Amino acid sequence: MPLFKRTNDSDSTSWSARLKKGLGLTRDRLARPLANAFGRNVLSEETLEELESALIEADVGVSATAELLKDMEQRRKRTDVDPRQALKASLSALLAPLEAALQIGNERPFVIMVAGVNGTGKTTSIGKLAKYLQAQGYSVLLAAGDTFRAAAREQLEVWGERNGVPVISQRGGDAAAVMFDAIGSARARGIDVVIADTAGRLPTQLHLMEELRKIKRVIAKALPGAPHEILLVLDANTGQNAIAQVASFDSALGLTGLILTKLDGTAKGGVVAAIAQSRPVPLKLIGIGEAIDDLRPFQVAEFVDALLD
Repeated sequence: MPLFKRTNDSDSTSWSARLKKGLGLTRDRLARPLANAFGRNVLSEETLEELESALIEADVGVSATAELLKDMEQRRKRTDVDPRQALKASLSALLAPLEAALQIGNERPFVIMVAGVNGTGKTTSIGKLAKYLQAQGYSVLLAAGDTFRAAAREQLEVWGERNGVPVISQRGGDAAAVMFDAIGSARARGIDVVIADTAGRLPTQLHLMEELRKIKRVIAKALPGAPHEILLVLDANTGQNAIAQVASFDSALGLTGLILTKLDGTAKGGVVAAIAQSRPVPLKLIGIGEAIDDLRPFQVAEFVDALLD
């Protein structure tokens, strides 16, 4: 079943409004050139040139922008369509492969391995994810696999206390051993989901990327078939650098999904399109604030509406 459910219409409306507000900086960057282009109500060459500049400034990227404009021109040839609707349709088509709800399967414990560079909001996202899983009726256990940083372990323990969730950790030691112990503990306690934090690292740190591979192998040894999800947390502020991170971590681990955080603090929200064009790993969750419920599933239609309406 889907990880999150909207409980009522007002909840959906509230999230849509918060998403639109969260994308405000990106909307502002696009506002003037798009207003000029949309005001003409025709897809002229001049309109397409202005759209090109606006999209690149929003960190959509050169390749993704070229693909969007090509698609828009094809739409112009097929039918008389105004620029706003053409852009919405083209952007929706480009982003469609990213929309895939995070599912909690029947395996117990269901293991979610989380990776990412320090500062992306990885540990905070884990805490929020744990809270949402609890709201869906799942029991959760956290594995503090970032043994390189005491602060990361302590932060995860705070989230555990806040959510009433057990945390398996060690002071120093081997991250893979923490994972092995966490899975054993989850089995003994009948826990539904294990969320495994890992040390933040740059994809250029090859020895640390190998450590991630080791953690993945140990998880699989402790529980055949696990990890069932491998998620990479990205900071939207990094813009085009996020693409390199996705490529490196995907090559090393075989990512099943992404979490994109801090969309409310950047004008680079267009990077979602760049990821879709270059490495379309499903974008399972997006974050647009600090509140506990500001981490939600990525849905193309509401994202495009929030960005362009």
